[in-house]
Amino acid sequence: MEVAMGLLSRLIHKVGDLLVGEYKLQSGVKGEIMFLQPELESMQGALKEIATAPPDQLCEQDKIWASQVRELCYDIEDSIDMFMVHCTGGAPLGPVGMRGFVHRSLNLLTRLRIRRQVATDIRDIKRRVIEAGERRERYRIDVARPAAVDPRLLAHYSKATELVGIDEARDEVISILMEGDDQVSNQHGKIVSIVGFGGLGKTTLANAVYEKLKEKFDCWAFVSVSQTPDMRKIFRGLLYELGKNVNDETLDERQLIDQVRKFLQMKRYFIVVDDIWDISVWKMIRCALPDNDVGYTIVTTTRISDVAEQAGGAYKLKPLSSNNSRKLFFRRIFGNENKDNNDEIEKCPDDELAEVSERILKKCVGVPLAIITMASLLACKARNKLEWYEVYNSIGTGMKNNMDVQNMRKILSFSYYELPCHLRTCLLYFSMFPEDFEIDKDRLIRMWIAEGFIQYEKQGKSLFELGEFYFNELINRSMIQPIHNSVTGMLHSCRIHDMVLDLICSLSSEENFITVLNYMDSTSPSNTIRRLSLQFGKKSHMMVQVTRNLLQHARSVVIFPFAVGQVPAAGSCRVLRVLDLEHCNLSQNKSLKDLGKLYHLRYLGLRGTSVSHLPEEIGNLQFLQTLDVRSNTISSLPWSVVQLRNLICLDIDVSTRVPNGIGNLRCLEQLSRLCIDESTINIIEELGHLTELRRLWIKLEKWNEKLLECLHKLQKIQELHIVVPPGQRSIGGLDAWVAPRHLRLLGTEDSYWFSTLPAWVNPLLVPDLTCLYITVRELQQVDLEILGRLPALCFLHLMVSNKNLGILQGFVVRAGSFPYLVSCSFEQFVWPMVFQQGAMPRLRELYLWPLFYAREGRGIASSNDGLDLSLGNLPSLQRVFAELRYEGASKEEAEQAKATLTRAAEMHPNHPRHDICIFKYKGPG
Repeated sequence: MEVAMGLLSRLIHKVGDLLVGEYKLQSGVKGEIMFLQPELESMQGALKEIATAPPDQLCEQDKIWASQVRELCYDIEDSIDMFMVHCTGGAPLGPVGMRGFVHRSLNLLTRLRIRRQVATDIRDIKRRVIEAGERRERYRIDVARPAAVDPRLLAHYSKATELVGIDEARDEVISILMEGDDQVSNQHGKIVSIVGFGGLGKTTLANAVYEKLKEKFDCWAFVSVSQTPDMRKIFRGLLYELGKNVNDETLDERQLIDQVRKFLQMKRYFIVVDDIWDISVWKMIRCALPDNDVGYTIVTTTRISDVAEQAGGAYKLKPLSSNNSRKLFFRRIFGNENKDNNDEIEKCPDDELAEVSERILKKCVGVPLAIITMASLLACKARNKLEWYEVYNSIGTGMKNNMDVQNMRKILSFSYYELPCHLRTCLLYFSMFPEDFEIDKDRLIRMWIAEGFIQYEKQGKSLFELGEFYFNELINRSMIQPIHNSVTGMLHSCRIHDMVLDLICSLSSEENFITVLNYMDSTSPSNTIRRLSLQFGKKSHMMVQVTRNLLQHARSVVIFPFAVGQVPAAGSCRVLRVLDLEHCNLSQNKSLKDLGKLYHLRYLGLRGTSVSHLPEEIGNLQFLQTLDVRSNTISSLPWSVVQLRNLICLDIDVSTRVPNGIGNLRCLEQLSRLCIDESTINIIEELGHLTELRRLWIKLEKWNEKLLECLHKLQKIQELHIVVPPGQRSIGGLDAWVAPRHLRLLGTEDSYWFSTLPAWVNPLLVPDLTCLYITVRELQQVDLEILGRLPALCFLHLMVSNKNLGILQGFVVRAGSFPYLVSCSFEQFVWPMVFQQGAMPRLRELYLWPLFYAREGRGIASSNDGLDLSLGNLPSLQRVFAELRYEGASKEEAEQAKATLTRAAEMHPNHPRHDICIFKYKGPG
């Protein structure tokens, strides 16, 4: 449904473009298109109406009609795109001279043929649109459908003896509520918002807390909100649970809120508000729950992080531990066989089933709903290893008819169907990737862009920035699991929970959205393939036949390394938008031979494919947006690359040279690993024309003053990496540069120096700065305090000159500074670096290399107190690396400093990993 709606939105715009554009349509075709446009708009309206109904309550006719509309939309878009490609110069570049005249004449005839073909296609599509509508009306039957039972109700009535691992979380929440944690205090009341993934047990936990605490209050209530709340019903239910009946059916929401407030004003109350999906709904409920002088406690549950944060006191519910997962799993299957009633089964009683049990538990990753579902299914099976492996291998594919599995999927699907249609489509695309695969954020977003899933919505925002917003929203809604770079702390990839992947693979299959071929498949697909993900392929798939027969309409083809032998010929995919062959060895493969014929291609991923050159015909790909050829042996890009005027992202190796004319790529937003030497020095001036650049990684063989002039023109830069060989340092060369306001990352490594900390390194001027790798000649205590106030800084590598060691002194990292810093490296500082309590509360990794140890007078006190860096004041510390270099002090004194630092690391409550060594300082250089 959502796929068809997304397609329709794009199509309506494209059809409009056909009408107003100068495409020289055949006589009569404009009339056909004018008929088509309102039909498409009517279809969109009908689909929106259908989408409001729960999926399990849709009639079969509506589902069939939506499926027909989807396939129609694909075919319409393919026809229009093929026509536009030929009319806007997507055909190959032609020769010159007499051969050029012949070529242009043939091209003209081809375009006339294409116009006749598009006229035929449009008439055929009109016929199919009319037939689909008439067929739907012909077989429409209105049948009353029974209301579905919400399986989440069971969480309210679970026996305490059936719950495993709930006690620890329950006691933790109660401790927060009872001890008056400042984070959840609100005047005389307390609020905790339990947030987590669907099926993690939020309602179960809230109910356990509720049952434990409610008797301590004057009155209490447990109300569920759900995705489509009836507010009058919620307030009536709240009053009923509080012990006050409302017989007047005419009361509106405001009057009901007044009654609730009046009733609670002088009572100490405890309210659980379960399953909040929208912050506006919470705000309305909050209006009914007064702040009073008696005291109150409120617990909410939600799957959405933003809702939890705004409600107050967010408590992130964690998955069950491995031991508790086993207890819950085996208790459901085996009960308490051969055990005392007070004992738990922590390992499989049947050794033959131990291995398969662990594999199934791994798929469940600590989600109680998944564990209970799998255990309930296995409890009905014979205790036979082959049968259990059959269940394991069919997870997500062969269990659709099992009631427990249906209930689990229904609970998970609440999150899916609550998403806006554009996010549903983006989430379905995750089924392109195998389970447990770490999905690179940038790679995924650029695929979304190439597929047209992201449309311009906000003024001044690029498609990639909108894609980041979509990605973050899926994290916020607990649909995907974020992965941060362990060094910089920046969000760079994600994983998707196996159970969510199973759900979206099922939905994707129903929508004919993505066809997945993996080791489970033994036959070729029968439907037209719109997108292909080839995983762990085998020759038994007969991919040659699949390619010839079914890939003509494929929009995305993603091949994973295990299936490299089955890469289809590029020429067989005539409407392809995305081709990703990352890490497939193509050194002996001829699949790129017809690459220049993929005129619709937007995304080409060839990273790590062992290719040594790109065909000259790549210049034909006039719609190409992303070209990733990193980790290959390509010495230079073909000259035709500079004709790719729609290119947004170009990722190459440092060893790959780019041709002159790169300044023509005015849409370019990302250019990484660009090396400029004496032979390509004028490329620096061309960079100044790329004013849309948001990410630039550049290596200079020699510092060039023209770079400063170029950078002044790049006002949209968010990530800038400059590398200059150590022998080419230019102190102060960038002192005159002022960073754009939205700078997020600056990396100058240790190969380039600022004279002092730039004035623009200021919380007001660069509020988004997340990662800073900077070298300065001089640093003062006040500079460190300015850095400590940067509100988004997660990673800091700060290096100072060691040529004037005598004037340097120790620094103090003050309380409240660096609130979000995760990793910190201080290079060429002088002992002591003192960390006050309250500084760097999230710091996990600390690197001090080298840390100069000198006698008193160089910034170090002679007493033992002067040897203490106060590492105990860093509550999140996990790793300490220090390289001590001593000058003007004996080795014994340096050893004492090492012992002090080692002892501080060992006494830290977290017991961080530590590596501390000493060297004698031999002077700079």
